[in-house]
Amino acid sequence: MRSWTDTLRFAFQPVVNLTTGGVAGLEILARPEGGDCLAEARRDPELDARLAVLAVRAATHRETLLPLHVNVFAATLADLGGLTPLHDAVREAGRLPWEVTVDVVPPYTHVPQQALLEAVSALRGQGFWISADGVGDGDVPLRLLTDLAPDLVKLDASLLARPAAVRAMRTLCDGLGALLCVEGVETELQCATALSAGAQLAQGELFAPPARLPAADVYVPPRSTGVTALPRSGPSVREFVRPAALLPATASASQVRALLTGSPDVSGVLLVDAAGAPVRSVHRSRFLLSMSGRYGHALYADRPAAKLGDPPRMVGIDATGWEVLDVVAVGDRDRTSDDVAVVDRHGRCVGVVRLADLVRALAETRVEEAAGLNPLTRLPGSDAITGEVDRRIAEGRTFALSWLDVDHFKQVNDGAGFAAGDELIRAVGHVLQQAATGTTRVGHIGGDDFLVLADPGALDPLAASVLDAPWSAGGRPVTLSLATVLCAPGSVTDHRQAAACLAPLKQAAKSLRGASWVLGQAGLPGHEIRRGAGVTNGCAVAEPDRG
Repeated sequence: MRSWTDTLRFAFQPVVNLTTGGVAGLEILARPEGGDCLAEARRDPELDARLAVLAVRAATHRETLLPLHVNVFAATLADLGGLTPLHDAVREAGRLPWEVTVDVVPPYTHVPQQALLEAVSALRGQGFWISADGVGDGDVPLRLLTDLAPDLVKLDASLLARPAAVRAMRTLCDGLGALLCVEGVETELQCATALSAGAQLAQGELFAPPARLPAADVYVPPRSTGVTALPRSGPSVREFVRPAALLPATASASQVRALLTGSPDVSGVLLVDAAGAPVRSVHRSRFLLSMSGRYGHALYADRPAAKLGDPPRMVGIDATGWEVLDVVAVGDRDRTSDDVAVVDRHGRCVGVVRLADLVRALAETRVEEAAGLNPLTRLPGSDAITGEVDRRIAEGRTFALSWLDVDHFKQVNDGAGFAAGDELIRAVGHVLQQAATGTTRVGHIGGDDFLVLADPGALDPLAASVLDAPWSAGGRPVTLSLATVLCAPGSVTDHRQAAACLAPLKQAAKSLRGASWVLGQAGLPGHEIRRGAGVTNGCAVAEPDRG
């Protein structure tokens, strides 16, 4: 009698890095020809564990070098207390545990949470990476998600209809040190939404459907110019990690040559010790040049490949792109094209970063930022500020949004001339930039209008810096008006609503005489006059007649 395993097949679906356009891993999916073994596996932990082992063996038979994603039900982990057979199967296949991500699959209802957390801890101890799968369409409690502290969170594509939720999940992932992946992406619009909302990885029919043969080539739509700019501190290395070609430190030159000639897309090989730490880096071109030279094969074929390698260049998984550039800059100029090894906190290699990927992303970001700068003040326009407003709303942060402009600016231009007006605008922008510290963001939205996004504690010194300065244009004294709306968590839903709350405050500030500052709170009536006519000894008094 034939067993169900005789008809069981597996398909491979690429997990795509949206930054580099490369394949970051392969998810292995069970495809039975008859029956529903997945429903059985959900009820039978032993069967589910066996499926995971068979998935790894199927990948081995396909001779793929890419990292693997293996699905396991949460209840299976809680019931079995870990997956020792999976660890054994990975080692037997000649792979390393940190080349395998265990996708913890819902349901989580009725799963003993403490037992699940202990099982995940055991898997981590063995070296496996952990992914929380089915988030957004499953039943994973948010508290359990944070307790799991996964290395990867996989969101269902249905959540893309709520970009704010995806942005909030990206913020949570950043706090957990995890990457964000969107599953089930089928259209270019979904891909663009995922990218703009902060997802770093994705998989779905758009890139490549599940197939019996592992696919290394995928379709990735071109990045649009509206993509969210990289953070000022620099992009995280996590966004650029590519799979590494690893061999034991004892590998011979012949073994390295076989790997390189059989995998033309591999740019180099890292030789690792028994713990997975890089000990030597073998660059493709330099190695093959040595092997192809006169007597090269005879001299090196049976000797350790380490003889033809170099000390590895390494950065930690929490490094920024700028730190990678620093590592490259201080090294030998002949090695600028070498991959940089990325290691986890245990020193184990988790992948490599290619300098070309990093430079391309940084260059694109600079171009996008430059395109959005006001040519007069070199400050970003409204898009940069409103995008940051939406991020802070998604993060549940209290913030202050301010609108600053020059009083009677048309009269200033008409009386002093446009050159004096431009000089005044440049000077105001410069003072705002100088006063912007910490998380404060300044934007020039055109003419004499500026936007300032700040934490509430930064308001007083910033206001003093611009309102107390003696402004003039062409010898004529000039005053400024400042309007601020404080937005507590839940008081506004997006930047449009925040701007709508700010508009009447601006009108109130403009109705005051002299340098003025009006402060209001989103969702609450009235406002406080901090500067301007009607203020005595710095204390707010009755509002002036707006009529």
